[in-house]
Amino acid sequence: MPFKYKIDVLEALKAAGYSTYRIRREKIFAEGTLQNFRDGVIVAQGTLERLCELLDCQPGDILLYEKENTEG
Repeated sequence: MPFKYKIDVLEALKAAGYSTYRIRREKIFAEGTLQNFRDGVIVAQGTLERLCELLDCQPGDILLYEKENTEG
């Protein structure tokens, strides 16, 4: 997977005042999305937009592109 998170998304949300409890209670993200953050799975564009809004940042602050090595 060429994209990966540069930051611990859940820790960044927590630092911004969004605990997992608050995220669940206010239905900011679904439980599956929280699990994706934990597992390092890249989320959909709309979710990334919401994440940038909450963290007041740009996608490049969250994601890193690494070229995949296709040589065998």
